[in-house]
Amino acid sequence: DMTSTKCMDRLVCGDVGFGKTEVAIRAAFVAALNHKQVILLVPTTLLAEQHLHNFQDRFAKWPIRVEALSRFRSKKEQDTILKELKDGRIDIVIGTHKLLQESVKLKSLGLLIVDEEHRFGVRQKERIKAMRAEVDLLTLTATPIPRTLNMSLSGMRDLSMITTSPARRLSVKTFVREHNKSLIREAVLREIMRGGQVYFLHNEVQSINKVAEDLKALLPEARVQIGHGQMHEKELEQVMADFYHQRFNLLLCTTIIESGIDIPTANTMIIDRADKFGLAQLHQLRGRVGRSHHQAYAYLFTPHESALTSDAKKRLASISSLENLGAGFMLATHDLEIRGAGELLGDEQSGHIQELGFSLYMELLNETVRAMKAGKTPNLDQPLNTGIEIEIGAPALIPDDYVPDVHMRLVLYKRIANAKDNEQLQDLQAEIIDRFGPLPAVSKNLFDLSLLKSIAEPLGIKKIRLSKDGGTVEFNSEPHIDMMKLIALVQQQPVHYQLVGGDKLRFALPEVPIDKQMQRVGELLRKIC
Repeated sequence: DMTSTKCMDRLVCGDVGFGKTEVAIRAAFVAALNHKQVILLVPTTLLAEQHLHNFQDRFAKWPIRVEALSRFRSKKEQDTILKELKDGRIDIVIGTHKLLQESVKLKSLGLLIVDEEHRFGVRQKERIKAMRAEVDLLTLTATPIPRTLNMSLSGMRDLSMITTSPARRLSVKTFVREHNKSLIREAVLREIMRGGQVYFLHNEVQSINKVAEDLKALLPEARVQIGHGQMHEKELEQVMADFYHQRFNLLLCTTIIESGIDIPTANTMIIDRADKFGLAQLHQLRGRVGRSHHQAYAYLFTPHESALTSDAKKRLASISSLENLGAGFMLATHDLEIRGAGELLGDEQSGHIQELGFSLYMELLNETVRAMKAGKTPNLDQPLNTGIEIEIGAPALIPDDYVPDVHMRLVLYKRIANAKDNEQLQDLQAEIIDRFGPLPAVSKNLFDLSLLKSIAEPLGIKKIRLSKDGGTVEFNSEPHIDMMKLIALVQQQPVHYQLVGGDKLRFALPEVPIDKQMQRVGELLRKIC
């Protein structure tokens, strides 16, 4: 991707702990060695610090300079980093939303990496797009939001998936339970007894100290510390460092630990009020445990079932049923089903295209893009090309006793309607005969009708109507036909052909079967095109 002439826009979808950061490190390495600067955008300050240590360790023997821009840096340090970025003296900069500010200028930006893409809003993504007119974009996520997943599946973005789990990795056992103190005590003690550590997630800073007191009373054996985003930078940094070095064994925290935190000895997680979290969040949080070869456990505590919304029930059912390794992509498709695909060009990241339907929306989009590529102005008064109308006065369909499956019949109708010429129709007809046996007469009519449509549509014909002894052909305002040929035909055979009102040709046909009639109309259209 990075060596091609076209700018890269690739989404790498890999489950938590499957090695997306490794892909980012290698991409950044390629860009830095080619004298281009790299931005690595992450959602949290903790993750920025962790990536900084990883990148600096990996590039220690290379002349590549890595810096982080986050609230863990003083104002003076931040100003120095900004100046050196502008001068081109820093190769890779890692940071949070601060990197999207207007004040951040780079000498030669070549690669933009967005980690945990689902944590950024549309406004921030628009700012990213504005930065990347000539920049490669690599997006990493375990659970793409519906809008991004939809764009990748419909071919608007490139999609790669990492589906192989690391060696000896076990899936996280997940339990959805009503809040239960004895179960909390049992889960925490089991982890502590085997020398591990526990995350207890309570996402309300106002009441977090009260929960800490309750936990200390319930678990006198555990050493409890608190970590959340409203703490002073140095204090939070110290708490995380102490937890990493196993100086205490129960971290009571908010969702600040959601992204990328990698502590192999922490293998039990308890989430309070799990019904308040989104699918991607729950999956990310669960991914903080089980990052070594030990069996890990995630307990999702909820209030009584009657207090849960229907969407919350669906989310919890999805997360508990998909606990195997590599479930992130499956969860994202469930999310797409629960919340809908969102807007491709607007700022809604989820939701249904209620009135329009996705297929029709994509058709309109493709038609507009085609018109603009051809240098034409899209016809906004008549955005829907409703196509040609053909009346033959006879049935043209696939009978249900010929193809019994409803879904298969719909697929075949769609394929027949999309066939562009006689060759494609012949191939499709041969395939259907091979699969289902000789065509009934009404299905033969359908193929003849589609062939007539493929001849008539490019000529700007609006309507064809056939009856027993003749019919009419109605043209639109700008038909692609040879008017001189048409007039000559009318003059030579006035009994058979008549022009009516300037836009309609009436013709007479001897009484022949409907398939022969359609064949003759096709020949007539070829004569005047």
